[in-house]
Amino acid sequence: MANEQQAEPKNAATEARTQRIKMGAFVLLAIVIAVFIYWWFFIRNYASTDDAYATADTAMISARVPGTVIKVLVDNNYAVRTGQPLVELDPAVYQASLEKAKAALEEARAELKAAQIMVPPVNIATSSNVTAAQAALGASMDAVNQARQGIDELKQSRAAAEAQLSLAAHDRARFTALSASGAGTQRRQEEAQTAYEAAKARVSGLNAQIEAQRAALSAASQQVARVKAQLQGVKSKRSDVAVQIHKVAAISAKCDRYRAQLRLARLELSYCTVKAPLDGYVAEKNVQLGDRIQPGQALMAVVPLAQIYVEANYKETQLTNVRVGQPATLDADIYPDHTYKGKVVGIMAGTGAAFSLIPPENATGNWIKVVQRIPVKIELDTPPPPQYPLRVGASLEVSINTKDRKGPLLLAPTWTAASSKSPEKR
Repeated sequence: MANEQQAEPKNAATEARTQRIKMGAFVLLAIVIAVFIYWWFFIRNYASTDDAYATADTAMISARVPGTVIKVLVDNNYAVRTGQPLVELDPAVYQASLEKAKAALEEARAELKAAQIMVPPVNIATSSNVTAAQAALGASMDAVNQARQGIDELKQSRAAAEAQLSLAAHDRARFTALSASGAGTQRRQEEAQTAYEAAKARVSGLNAQIEAQRAALSAASQQVARVKAQLQGVKSKRSDVAVQIHKVAAISAKCDRYRAQLRLARLELSYCTVKAPLDGYVAEKNVQLGDRIQPGQALMAVVPLAQIYVEANYKETQLTNVRVGQPATLDADIYPDHTYKGKVVGIMAGTGAAFSLIPPENATGNWIKVVQRIPVKIELDTPPPPQYPLRVGASLEVSINTKDRKGPLLLAPTWTAASSKSPEKR
């Protein structure tokens, strides 16, 4: 009886222990199922990291020309608009350069106008001289031709006169012989003698006329030579027109040079006012009244907070399913009660270590594998609201929904087939 009473508590204890084991196993199974369900629906398709920071394409402001600061119009944390003046430099030197360029251009324009005015008179004068010389040459050539024609005509007349002289000489000799023999009359002899003298005189006159025409021909030929020389001289002066035209072109080029210098002077004068290149907020102001600054010297930065984005540094093992275009949620440490919405717009082409100042030397004997991080660029769907503005460098927690994996791993190329050709192929 006592043994039965002792066995009953042992059985009850065993059953209680069994119940506790079953209950524990059931709870453990429920926890495992709950964890699995949570992982399946809330973790499996998400890639999260707290190594994320807000950043923006900050514009570093510097002057394009050297000068002395006479006005500083903004301070740190000022909101500025595109084109708003930030700093003004002393414009006196650049104003003087502008006036000098204007004066030089006006002088060149006056020279150009004077040179252009001289072109028509020089052209008309030389053209008139050439025309007159050509007319004189034509008249001289006509005189030469007339003299030659006169000589030819006189030679023909002399040939006829010489024939008559020969006939008259023959008649004179014949009638003289007849008169001496008494067969002819004295009168007939005298008539033959007179005809001979007349023919001889005509031949002598024609010879004199021929010599006179030859002298006229020689004079006309000399005149032709002189007129030709004059024509060549006048034609050579036509080069004065070309010289004047080239002078106009040279002065015109000088005007273009002075016009470019004037534009440059105006630009340099406008650069005396340093303006904001974009909308944003002033930061890192490093300029004071009276500073002497040089081109490229950093004066301040303009941060476009409305265009701020996030760079999330994911482990490479987390990026297996991350694609461009996937949605992301962002929680800033500064605003724990607000969540930002964004999307993946790019995955960096290299790890952070690869672009560091001193890249790691992995080809060494003491190499240790370290999981690398790759920056992922995330843009906000809308600019941060005024009550929740983000600052550059602010920490965030980023979670990317990787369920939709249809997007690309890399952005599509933006170049065209023509622009992708090498310079040699172009």
